[in-house]
Amino acid sequence: MGAIGNLEVERKAVVHGLDSVVIRNYVAGIIGGKTLDMTGFEGSVIKAGHVVIVETATGTYKPMPVQGEAYAALPSGHAYAGVVVCSQPADKPFVGIMYDGEVNDVACPYPVDTIKAAIVAALPKLTFMHD
Repeated sequence: MGAIGNLEVERKAVVHGLDSVVIRNYVAGIIGGKTLDMTGFEGSVIKAGHVVIVETATGTYKPMPVQGEAYAALPSGHAYAGVVVCSQPADKPFVGIMYDGEVNDVACPYPVDTIKAAIVAALPKLTFMHD
């Protein structure tokens, strides 16, 4: 931490190296973004392209659960909401969520092959493509 006058400044770097590769074409998303409930999330960064879900009873947004190196099953009582637009530290999960646009499925933080059809059925304007 550094100090500027009486103000403490925290410096934390988040590498956004693949963000522009993952989000190929942003068309629309949740205006103002959302703060994610990170309960159970083990990474230090929520990366661009991570699938976001919403608990239907409460409206709480969360990262899709991960098991090992892949997405786990969609929890009961949840629906797909979109994907994270820009990587953020997990302790400050204020994220943009895209529900209309093009995502590079090969560059996503976890493979989407097993859940891609369900995401597209829930969010038909979200496409997964790669070169």
